[in-house]
Amino acid sequence: MTAQKVLNLSDLEQDTAVRVVVDGVPIAVVLDSNGEVHAIGDTCTHGDVSLSDGFVEGETLECWAHGSAFSLRTGRPLNLPAYEPVPVYEVTIDGDDILIDPAVTKDVN
Repeated sequence: MTAQKVLNLSDLEQDTAVRVVVDGVPIAVVLDSNGEVHAIGDTCTHGDVSLSDGFVEGETLECWAHGSAFSLRTGRPLNLPAYEPVPVYEVTIDGDDILIDPAVTKDVN
């Protein structure tokens, strides 16, 4: 696969997650307070809950249902009840276009 346009940069609000689905893969896209765009799996690993409905704080996205916060950089949960990470996707910015390839995850180890 190749990276696909998912949003315009101008569509994002700072510290707010937006849910997109690319080739059937739900992804939460976040513009953090430093102006960096992140893309992580949108489904909490603790329950089948959309993370994009949660809260962005610093470099984390917190699940609204049970409070697990996931790192926007690594996808790792920083607290219980979740203990499995969500995938983190490469983001390319081309002008105002945000491009993501759901087949390419970042190696965060």
